[in-house]
Formats: sequence, C-alpha cells, structure tokens
Amino acid sequence: MELAFLAPAIPAVAFIAILLFGRWLPGKGSYLSIGAITASVVIFFILLIDLVDNGGGVSTIDWFEVGSSQFTLGTSVSPISVAMIGIVSFVSLMIQIYSLKYMEGDPRIGWYFAVHSLFAAAMMALVLADNLLFLYIAWEGVGLGSYLLIGFWWERRSATEAAKKAFITTRIGDVGLLIGIILLFRETGTFEIAAIFEAAEAGEIGQNILNWSMFLIFLGAAGKSAQVPFHVWLPDAMEGPTPVSALIHAATMVAAGVFLIAVLFPLYQLTPFVLDLIAAIGVTTALGGAMIAVVMTDMKRILAYSTISHLGFMMLALGAGEVGVAMFHLFAHAFAKAVLFLAAGSVNHGTGQTDVRKMGGLWRKMPITTVTFTISALSLAGLPPLGGFFSKDEILLAVWDGRISGAYLIVALIAVVFSAIYTSRIIYKVFFGPASDESASAHESPIAMIGPMILLTAFGAVGGAIAFEWGGFGGIIGWVANEAEAHGIEFTIWLTVLSAALAIGSMAIVFRMLQAGDSTIPSIRRRLSVAQRLLENRFYFDELYQWFIDRVVMTTSGVVGWFDRRAINDEGVDRLPNATGWWGREMRYLQTGKVYNYAAGMAAGAAIGVIIWWVQ
Repeated sequence: MELAFLAPAIPAVAFIAILLFGRWLPGKGSYLSIGAITASVVIFFILLIDLVDNGGGVSTIDWFEVGSSQFTLGTSVSPISVAMIGIVSFVSLMIQIYSLKYMEGDPRIGWYFAVHSLFAAAMMALVLADNLLFLYIAWEGVGLGSYLLIGFWWERRSATEAAKKAFITTRIGDVGLLIGIILLFRETGTFEIAAIFEAAEAGEIGQNILNWSMFLIFLGAAGKSAQVPFHVWLPDAMEGPTPVSALIHAATMVAAGVFLIAVLFPLYQLTPFVLDLIAAIGVTTALGGAMIAVVMTDMKRILAYSTISHLGFMMLALGAGEVGVAMFHLFAHAFAKAVLFLAAGSVNHGTGQTDVRKMGGLWRKMPITTVTFTISALSLAGLPPLGGFFSKDEILLAVWDGRISGAYLIVALIAVVFSAIYTSRIIYKVFFGPASDESASAHESPIAMIGPMILLTAFGAVGGAIAFEWGGFGGIIGWVANEAEAHGIEFTIWLTVLSAALAIGSMAIVFRMLQAGDSTIPSIRRRLSVAQRLLENRFYFDELYQWFIDRVVMTTSGVVGWFDRRAINDEGVDRLPNATGWWGREMRYLQTGKVYNYAAGMAAGAAIGVIIWWVQ
C-alpha cells in the first residue's frame, strides 16, 4: 500500500526528465515514457495482490498546517482506485506503444511523450487521492494535460481552437467543483473523503449545504465526462493526434467525471434529488449522442459522439444507484473505445482518409484492422457474448430495478437502437461497402500499431467474464462498489432478450438497406429532412453558445468595460490626482517670493475685511 504513490510518481518524473533531457535520450524520451508507464502497470499488480491479501487502506503523510487545520497528503488503496490504476496504466501503455510508429518522424515527438506521461500521472494521482484538495489538484493536472495534447499540432488553428474550447468548457464545470469542495470543507473542517463521509452520515452537514455541494461537484464531473450541456468540447478534441483521442476517450479524462461521482457516492445517496438530476442528464446525453452519431460523416467524430452516448449510459447507471454497474461499463468501454480510435488511426494511416463516404472495401486491404474494429464496435453496440453486451445489459437492468422511473428504460432502449444504427453504418461504410478510389492504395498498418489493437480487442471481447462469479471472486460489479457481499452478473431474461434483439435487428436492417443501395435511405432522409438538419447541426448547441457569447457576454463585457474605464478609472481614479494637481498649480501663486505680491495680497485682504465690517 505504501508503494501506491509510485504509480503516478514514476510517470511524473519521466515527464520532467524528458522535458529537461529529452533531446539527448533514445527516441527523444519516448522509451523512457513507455518504461515509466510499464512500471505503473507492475505497481498495479503489486497493489492488486496487496488489496486481495490485506484489504487495502489509506497511507498518509503530513502536508501542511494552517492555524488549527492539519492537511495530509495520502493515497487510498481500494477496489475502485486499484481497478482504475489498472485501466489507466495498461491502456496508456498500449497507446504509447502504438504511438511509436504513428508519431514516427514528428519533430516534437519528445514533447508528445512527455505530455503523455504527465497526463497519465495526473489521472493516476486523481484516482488514488484520499482527500478532495489533492484530488482537485490532480483534476486540474488532467485538464492541463488534455489541453496540451489536444493542441499538440498548435500550428493548426483548428487544433488551438479545440484545445481552448476543451479547456474553457471544462473550467466552467471545475468552478462548480471547487465551490462544492469548499462548501464541504467549511461544514466539516477537513478535505479527507472518509472523514467527510462520517460527518455526513452523522448529520453534521446541513441538508441544504449537502444538496448544493453535491450538485456543484456534479457540474465538474459533467464537464470532464462531456455530459449535456458541457459535451460540446469532446467532438472538437479530435483535432489532436488519433492516439490522443484514444487516450482521452478510453481511460483518462472522460472517465474522471464518472469516477468522481462513483467515489463520492455515499454522499450522493444522501441527496436523492441530485441523483435524479444525474439520471436525467445521463439518459439525455446517451440518446442525444447516439442520434448525432448516426448522421456524422467523419470517422473520428462518429466515435466521439459514441463516447458521449456511452458516458451518458454510465451516468444513468449512477443515477439509478448502481456504482458497480457504471464502473463495469467504464471498463468495457475503455478497452473497446481505445481499439476503435486506434483502428481509426490505422485506417487514416493506410488511406489518408477519415471521411466514411470516401472509404469502402477495406477488409481486403486491412484485415486485422477490420477484425479488431468490428469486434470492438459490436461489443459497444451490445451484441452477445462480447464484454459490452454484459455491461450494457446490467445498465438496463439497473434502470429497471433501480430507484428511478421505468420511463428511463424506454429512452435507454431507444438509445440502444441508435447505437446499433451508427455502429452498423460505420462498419459497412468503412470496411464492407463498395470500394472507393481513395481506398485503392490502402495497406495494413505495421505490427507496432496493430499489436496493441489486437491485445486490447482480446481483453475487451472477453471482459464480460470479470462480471461473473468464479473461484473466490464475487464479480467486478460488487467488488468495485466495495459491497460487503460481492455478487456476480444478474439477468432478467425478457430484458436481456429484448436489448439483444433490438441491437441485432437494427444492425441487420441497416446492413440490408446499405447493401441494397436502393432509394430507401434517400427517401427516409427526405421525409426526415428537418430532423436530419437538426442532428447534422448537433442540436445547434455551438450556435447557441456562440450567440450567447456574442450577444450577452460581449455586450455585458462592453458595458462593464465602459463603466470601469469612465466611472472607476476616469472619475474615481484619475479625477482625484487631477484635482490635486490643479489645486497645487493654483496655490503656488501664494508663494511667489516677491514683496509686492504679498503687499497686494495684504491690501486685498484688508479691503475685504473692511467691506465685510461695513456690510454688517
């Protein structure tokens, strides 16, 4: 347990070393970065063994003291933190190995791997933090890492704009997170998560304060995990290198918000209204993301909206009261989505294209990429017996049996249908549809790229097994939630059959329509032209925000700027010294040093005195 801090510390040291000495290191520091993240994977196994044998715990050291308040810096070794360390470190390792070939020849490859190490270190520090202050510092480190990676190709204006958009959008939520943390500290006098839990359960935190603090903390989680209305930054984050997209979407930044709600769930159980809000936003995000993905034409943007949708499913599970189910889907999604983005990079590497309309027939030219992408996509679409099928089925069961209305289940099932539609569309268009001229020169990627894809696909395909009881293991769902009696996966036959039938049936219909190439799809588009425009413009969220910035923010800023310049600066600040200067200039005539001036002044004073006396 005392070694836990090394998991983030080693990549952090690698970041500093590459930053200072990268130009003299082999591979400009890329091998050092890979070695550091490999060490984190090893530490994960050590922590896992210790957790199983000894039950984990918290290891702390004194940090600093302010007045009577003592602040500690510690790591929490628990099932959820250790599981997250495993996901973050392993997926990061696979992506870094993939990046060796993908980023080969880039002049800033050393900086790329340095920021990769920083990003992984911040995420692992976040999941190990035992207090909210340390967690918030790591949280901001994740935001910084994402900003640097999304804007890695800063010479492209689109990349810099995307990086700023991600940074600013998530900062809005982070302000809520900070205020929520401060409210909890004010009520309890501590940042330690375990102590805050005890205070809340003892009734030492007022219900109104608890409601507001948990709502504000959820704003931070919604920003990082791209929930409506903070989701707009995630599709634009595709401007970074494709391995960066895989890292952000699979195991790091977007998972942070889900993890935050899960780790603070004992507090959310005391705020049922906030849980209802989480469920509502989650199901809205799940359906909206899946619907937009149906009409996107860029391969990476389709996957981006798929990520938004699946993050919504995770939030829906949390709102239904099932932490273990949400985390189970997070793990299944991490492996599958990492493969999908890496496969998208492989397709781009082999064809130079990301537009699905300009692809087709790639299964002949890129068989390994085709197999890995197809298996991972079908997993997230919910096809049995792949890992994503079990996690999505558990979410639907959590909604049906959980604390929220059954109406959420209907919306979730509709989202499942849309997930199947965009999945079948991208698979057919890219790999099995008619070959295009742009695909004629396509070729399979090198082993350094397809190797990590194969390994991640294998883990994702059989990942559902960790939800079952076997040996002395009670299943990942109950284990991660730290339940007293961990349980394996549960089924409700009619719901399982219904969700699988919807996914398989929807995919079969879409495949048949695309394969037939008849007028059915154009006819549907004509009849639903309004809905199609709405989806193609992504429900006009970006336009609405731009209008708000132009008309409200800029107008308000102009008025405030005018008031500051004219009332505060010109009148309040400048008027007083100007008046003092004027009086100084006028009063100097009283001290000329000339006798006749003084005599004239005396005479004038005497005359004024006589006049006053005479008038009286």
